Amino acid sequence: MSVSLLEIKDLTVGFPAEQGILKAVDRVSLKMEEGKTFCLVGESGSGKSVTSLSIMRLIDYDGGDILSGEIFFHGEDLVQKSQEEMIKLRGYKLAMIFQEPMSALNPVFTVGDQIAEAVMLHQKKGKKEAWQDAIEMLRLVGIPAPEVRARQYPHELSGGMCQRVVIAMALVCKPEVLIADEPTTALDVTVQAQILDLLRQLKAELNMAILLITHDMGVAAEVADQIAVMYAGVIVEEGTVEQVFSHPCHPYTLGLLKSIPGYESERGKDLYAIPGNIPSLAQLPQGCRFHPRCVPAREKCRLEEPVPHDLGSGHVVKCWLSEGAERAEKRSPDLPADMNQGEVNGGKEVRTL
Repeated sequence: MSVSLLEIKDLTVGFPAEQGILKAVDRVSLKMEEGKTFCLVGESGSGKSVTSLSIMRLIDYDGGDILSGEIFFHGEDLVQKSQEEMIKLRGYKLAMIFQEPMSALNPVFTVGDQIAEAVMLHQKKGKKEAWQDAIEMLRLVGIPAPEVRARQYPHELSGGMCQRVVIAMALVCKPEVLIADEPTTALDVTVQAQILDLLRQLKAELNMAILLITHDMGVAAEVADQIAVMYAGVIVEEGTVEQVFSHPCHPYTLGLLKSIPGYESERGKDLYAIPGNIPSLAQLPQGCRFHPRCVPAREKCRLEEPVPHDLGSGHVVKCWLSEGAERAEKRSPDLPADMNQGEVNGGKEVRTL
């Protein structure tokens, strides 16, 4: 039976501004299980990175405040822990791969020293043994001549190599929970595949839970067990990878999927793009936050915020257009024909990448 290793309950995170407190994350809940990959997807500005920084309690250093909610790890609420207590967990039980490698690395220390530091701090190993662990981890993440690279400084490495160093730093102590914020952004396709394979291998070996943050639905489809779609600070749809990709029930989810090359696009034609932009936190629309960009939106969408609707088997959607659905396979009659297209197989709508 799967165990909830980390659970977020009604997390709300805000940033002070002239207009008041701007809520970048609003009442978000999710569960991460041992040995599973939970993928948080959405456009830039959806609140994905703020959620991850809040779990690590690094949001405290970024000008943000956890206004309410709980973050349970092994049954203990991380929100109530001091920064001194969090230092003992970060890089050891909880680790994070940051999106910007150059800002995550210290320019005045060699990359080998920075990786070995975590080993000496959390595993109480000597410098020589920690240095060997650092070299081996650089080798595992695909850096050639790791003995040489370990003695170099961040500015001597390419952006892609720096990203791999950051990944090595996060994995060297074999954490129970790994948060990966766009971990393959700076890597070419070949290395990206290698890194994803490495994450899968370590997840299986360590029974590690991974929170993968990405805007790439293709990556999510390849590695995720569970997916949550985030928009303007709220989760609008959540389910297994099969549920979300085969039966997307929120118009935003479907828009993200339609933007994937080859999903519904034809060669030589423009890719689909969701109209409009994510709203400013200072000017969030009334009702459903997605309704200004939603083609089938109706009056209720503009006036009332949708409530979570369980479509069965853990597939949850916040959308008035799915109201009254009894099964995940059924599509609300309010959706227009172009959002109901799909191959019918045994009475079930099937979508394939």
